[in-house]
Amino acid sequence: MLVSDAMTTDVVTIGPSHSLRSASQMMAERKIGSVIVHDPEADGPGILTERDIVSAVASGIDLDTSLAGEHLTKDSAYGSPGWSLGEATEAMKRGGFRHLVVVDGSDVAGIISMRDIVRAWGNSGA
Repeated sequence: MLVSDAMTTDVVTIGPSHSLRSASQMMAERKIGSVIVHDPEADGPGILTERDIVSAVASGIDLDTSLAGEHLTKDSAYGSPGWSLGEATEAMKRGGFRHLVVVDGSDVAGIISMRDIVRAWGNSGA
């Protein structure tokens, strides 16, 4: 089974200047664990996860003035729609991630989470 079979293509994308409060509200409303952060000046898309937000809250920052672009997952990795779910899992394990941005060339194709992989494997009988 491929990443393209299990990934979510309807991703939520924000800019780096969104506040952490705004980003977390979007995530809560949509019941998702991450958002893609698109910064035209960056090399590629970034990702802001619930873990990043919890870490920021624990450090005592102001959610209304702290920006999403300042709290992105460090050293995030990218996956490909043509990867196997095993390859995506290995990339997530190596990086300690629960979400992987899926890119096709320079375009964001979707996002895949550990939950997506477990669900796909469960549905396939694997």
